[in-house]
Amino acid sequence: MSAARIDPTARIEDGATLGEGVEIGAFCTVGPHVVLEAGVKLISHVAVAGHTTIGANSVVYPFASLGFPPQSYHYKGEPSRLAIGRDCIIREHVTMNIGTAGGHMETVVGEGGMFMVGSHIAHDCVVGARAVFANNATLAGHVTVGENVFIGGLSAVHQFVRIGDGCIIGGMCGVRHDLIPFGAMVEGRPGLGGLNIIGLKRRGFSRPQIHALRAAYRELFYSAGTLGERTDRVAARFADDANVMHLIEFVRSAGKRRLTVPVDAADHVAEPEAA
Repeated sequence: MSAARIDPTARIEDGATLGEGVEIGAFCTVGPHVVLEAGVKLISHVAVAGHTTIGANSVVYPFASLGFPPQSYHYKGEPSRLAIGRDCIIREHVTMNIGTAGGHMETVVGEGGMFMVGSHIAHDCVVGARAVFANNATLAGHVTVGENVFIGGLSAVHQFVRIGDGCIIGGMCGVRHDLIPFGAMVEGRPGLGGLNIIGLKRRGFSRPQIHALRAAYRELFYSAGTLGERTDRVAARFADDANVMHLIEFVRSAGKRRLTVPVDAADHVAEPEAA
C-alpha cells in the first residue's frame, strides 16, 4: 500500500480517513470527519470540513472550500453531509456546502464532474455524474441536476429547480424554472431555447432518436390543448421510445417550480407557481 503524502504545513485532524495514495499539499486543512478516498489529491490551500467524503482520484485545487456549513439561517448545526463522487476535478475557489435538516441532510455530487473556478453548490443539491460547471456557475439550495449537464459561466439556478439529464445552459443565464431533459437555454434569450442537439450528437444519439425527440418537443410545446393533454398525446405516440418517455416522466413529476417553456410556445407560462 502507498501511504498518504502530506506536506508538513498541512493540518490533518485526528479522525480523518485517508485512503491509499492520497496527496495533501501545502497549507491544506482536513477536518476530523472527512474521508478522502484512494488517490485523492489536494493541491494546496484546500479546506475540507464537516462530514465530507471525496471520491477516489478526485483533484481539488487551491482555495476550494468543501463541507462547511450552508449559507442558510435554517441550519442549526446538524451533522449533515457532503458526498463527492470519484474522478472529479474541483478548481480554485469552488465552494460546496453540506446539507440541512430541511432538505436531504446531504449534498451529493456525482462522479466525473468538472467544477471550474468559483462555481458554487449550495446545501441539499444533488448533481448527477459528468456535470460541467463553468466559472462562477451557481446553484442555490435544493437544486437537482441530472447527468451530463453543462452550466455556463456566471449562470445561476434558483432554489428547488430541477435540471434534466443532458441539458446545456449558456453563460450568464438565470434559471428560474425546471428545465426538461436534453433542453437548452441560450445566453440573452428567455425561456427554453430548443434541444441540446450538439450534446445529443456528441453522446452518440442516432438520427432517428434525435428526430423522435424533436417531434416530441414540437408536439409538447406547439400543439393545441393543455400541457397535460399534450403530455398524454406525446406519451401515447412515443410509448416505446425510452428517451422521449424519460422527458415525459420529468414533465409529469412536477416539482416546486413550474416548467421552462419556449417564449413562443402555446402556453409560455406552463403551470402556476407552487407556494
